[in-house]
Amino acid sequence: MKKRRIGILTGGGDVPGLNSVIKSVVYRGWERGLEVVGIRKGFEGLTHLDLDDPASRARYVIELNRDNCRTIDRHGGTFLHTSRVGPAKVRNLPRHLVGKSLPSSEGKGGVTYDLTPQVLANLEALGIDALIAIGGDGTLKSAAQLDRLGVKVMGIPKTMDNDVQGTEYCVGFSTAITRATAAIDRQRTTIGSHERLGIFRVFGRDAGFTALYSAHVTSNRCVIPEYPVDLEKLIHLLVTEKRENPSNYALVILSEGATWKGYQVQEFGRADALGRRKKASVAEVLSEEIQIRTGEETVVSDLTYDLRSGEPDFLDKLVASTFGTMALEALMDGSHGLMSAVVNGCYELVNLPDPSLGPRRVDVPTMYNVDRYRPLYGDKRHWPIFLTRVSPAPRDLA
Repeated sequence: MKKRRIGILTGGGDVPGLNSVIKSVVYRGWERGLEVVGIRKGFEGLTHLDLDDPASRARYVIELNRDNCRTIDRHGGTFLHTSRVGPAKVRNLPRHLVGKSLPSSEGKGGVTYDLTPQVLANLEALGIDALIAIGGDGTLKSAAQLDRLGVKVMGIPKTMDNDVQGTEYCVGFSTAITRATAAIDRQRTTIGSHERLGIFRVFGRDAGFTALYSAHVTSNRCVIPEYPVDLEKLIHLLVTEKRENPSNYALVILSEGATWKGYQVQEFGRADALGRRKKASVAEVLSEEIQIRTGEETVVSDLTYDLRSGEPDFLDKLVASTFGTMALEALMDGSHGLMSAVVNGCYELVNLPDPSLGPRRVDVPTMYNVDRYRPLYGDKRHWPIFLTRVSPAPRDLA
């Protein structure tokens, strides 16, 4: 009998822990007598693949086994590499599709093409019976679309922002906090020695979980996208804290999407396929405001990309490998259209997120002190470990 073939890909930004997911799927698949096919560079590997070109096939498809995956979980990044390509909105066509009649549309980012039919055709040609997609909102949105079109898909959430709907935890989040904590604590010596205000920028375009949890474990103030603070009050709190500190310094952690009343988020550069442009550093803007208003000197550190670099910590290895095994076993049991998740602190399978809901956000009343611009520390008995609860849609196990 022909062996079942499972495809696996990683999309969007890399995070530590992705290789643990891949290895767990390959090893568990081997135990169940499956073949596992790695799709390289995310969905680009299915939109840009030209099966008539051996070089293209070598670039985008790799047969995974226990030998070539044996040590990958010891490292960060993704063994399969990644991209931000989404099948329904491809900006740059592969050479073999240029000049062909393809569905297209024009939006903020310019003309994009819908290469979903190419994805379906390539999956069929590769003999892939089901697909495991590891990613954030964009990747999981594409995964849900493919599942609706008849491809059996399982999703695994990963993002340092921890903002995927339906789960309290995403692969990469713990390591991001671990990295942020280490960097902030290291820089205390320099910031304290020079008696300055330290401003740290971390990931979090739409959700403030990374800033909030980093502030929680380093006992600092933070500003998150969910709550525009009062700038005068924020500066007063920081300057007062600095002057009351025997070492004469204070720190604040900002999400990249942090804002205050009257601040217009500044963007620059070319829009991507989703119409999003890069955000100017809110940390630099705050630094300028502080120096203008108080004369205090600052140290600004952009920690963003450092948080996704290097090997995963214990929690990310544990959750990642468990998520991978859960997804594979669900497919083997005949389920699809689901995502591995943590709900109320427990492992669970939930429906792939509804894209119309947008990213999950910090629940300000239960998690953020709007008077002190700090995390809320008290009254956590009976709360799940990640201090937030989600209400996933009922599972569809058909």
